[in-house]
Amino acid sequence: AAEGQPVEIGLLQRFATDKLIAAGEHPYEREPDSGHRVAVVGAGPAGLACAHRLSMKGHRVVIFETRSKAGGLNEFGIAAYKTVDGFASREVEWLLSIGGIEIRADQEEGGLNLGALREDFDAVFLGIGLAGVNSLRVSGEDLENVEDAVAFIADLRQAKDLATIPVGRDVVVIGGGMTAIDAAVQSKLLGAETVTIAYRRSRKRMKASPFEQELALTKGVRIVENARPVAVHGSAGGGAVREVEFLRARASADGSRLEDSEENFRIPADQVFCAIGQRIQIVDGSLALENGKIAVDGQGRTSIKGIWAGGDCVSRGEDLTVTAVAQGRDAAEDIHRVLTG
Repeated sequence: AAEGQPVEIGLLQRFATDKLIAAGEHPYEREPDSGHRVAVVGAGPAGLACAHRLSMKGHRVVIFETRSKAGGLNEFGIAAYKTVDGFASREVEWLLSIGGIEIRADQEEGGLNLGALREDFDAVFLGIGLAGVNSLRVSGEDLENVEDAVAFIADLRQAKDLATIPVGRDVVVIGGGMTAIDAAVQSKLLGAETVTIAYRRSRKRMKASPFEQELALTKGVRIVENARPVAVHGSAGGGAVREVEFLRARASADGSRLEDSEENFRIPADQVFCAIGQRIQIVDGSLALENGKIAVDGQGRTSIKGIWAGGDCVSRGEDLTVTAVAQGRDAAEDIHRVLTG
């Protein structure tokens, strides 16, 4: 740029899109019906992008979604304090205005059979994201008020009155990514007296950006580094969580692994949120995997003919909305080429 600053492409796209949505206009037209039907599993950014591009090409699309509405993490995974006015729902409605796309929400988890979808549709696209949540794998993680941070954020986004969401007095969030930051800041905004983020590595290794870390600190959140959880302790009789026990961790001499020191400490907590990452929930055991995710080639083709995939669930995913959208779009183009010869 002339002033030596980078062009903020995302903000320019946001500005252009907002004007079109406000005007009720759609920049694309749907081509004549091709006679082909495509199933899209997952109504997140990848699935929606794939469905939209396929509809542009004249194909009819049915999106299968386990949640009550479309949008994926844009609807359920971003903290309430970061979003206003139901922007995700409005964007989905605008996207679907191109026509030719049907959404079937509230589908039973794991109830979709890929074999049946392949028989009923001409192609299948998987944009299922990372629905599974990693467990702490320590004693006491099943105590009352030890919860999944992802579910907490989702409940907040769908709540009509945030005051109805209970929050503890002393909250501990275990993890170092954006979900951990969101859960911690949101807890503080809801009235928690003390909120602590405990991360097993140093702050420099946290996935959350320095900006987000500073945001948490300015809201009164404490960040404890090099803390590996080893147990969750409850009150007498077992019931609710009372404190979390940690070992002070440190990097090995070569930096390749973490080593426990002899320092042991506990942090009081009447509510614990786990934000230590998500994993894929496989919909078909015959799909080839790579590093725990669905293996795909450059066009998004999986190991099963007629099935494509994209977004966070694939080996080429980058945990970014822009990447998921691009992969959904590119897979749609390849599906179109295959269907039309």
